[in-house]
Amino acid sequence: MHVRRTLPSLALLAGLLAGPALAASPPSTGLGQSWPNATDVSSSPNWHVYVFARGSTRYIQINDAQGTVRGAFARTPYSLVGLPIGSDAGNLSTPDEPLPPPASRQSVQVYQDDTVQAFVAPQADGTARLMLVPTDCKTDPIECNKGGP
Repeated sequence: MHVRRTLPSLALLAGLLAGPALAASPPSTGLGQSWPNATDVSSSPNWHVYVFARGSTRYIQINDAQGTVRGAFARTPYSLVGLPIGSDAGNLSTPDEPLPPPASRQSVQVYQDDTVQAFVAPQADGTARLMLVPTDCKTDPIECNKGGP
């Protein structure tokens, strides 16, 4: 008799405990939107950063203060790559896809998790260099994205 009363209580407890864990996972839709239905995880008040996930790939989107999509990156288990979206899609730099140093080397960290850090270096012409580096990069993000020997 006690088992019958205990099972529904255990199911309710399991549902309550699983709820926050499921709610904490990044959404799988909204990439490319100015104001996606996702949590802004930016560490800078001048930028908006949104994280999306599908399978083992995380997508990190960076928007400016007005909501304009500036660029996005994909972090797979094997590489960091820039995506072809946003007004600065041609200015995305990663160790796997390095670019020459930007005109302005002043950068702002806008995001960090356990594996990557994202930086933005605003340029005089209104564009921005967006850089994604591993969290073990302890130097200037531009140095980490030089590539080659």
